[in-house]
Amino acid sequence: MRCLVIELKKRGLICEIEIPKDIFYEGEHVGSRRLDLLVNGLVIVELKAIFELDNLYFSQVTNYLKVFKVEVGLLINFGSKSLQYKRFANY
Repeated sequence: MRCLVIELKKRGLICEIEIPKDIFYEGEHVGSRRLDLLVNGLVIVELKAIFELDNLYFSQVTNYLKVFKVEVGLLINFGSKSLQYKRFANY
């Protein structure tokens, strides 16, 4: 992740890493989530290093978009034979 952040910053992008967010339900704290990376306050980037992406990780990014009120997310997997990625939108 740190190398990706360096490259994004070299291109003039603002990167925030490991951003925590408390989750509430009906006014009660029920947990917390942590984003891997937020770019320019507009794009959530969730990084994985696993064999293959599945629906669990798709749901995770979709949930983050709602909780953090961000419109675009990227799920990037570096653990496969070739780079895998998926774009998500929350309009």
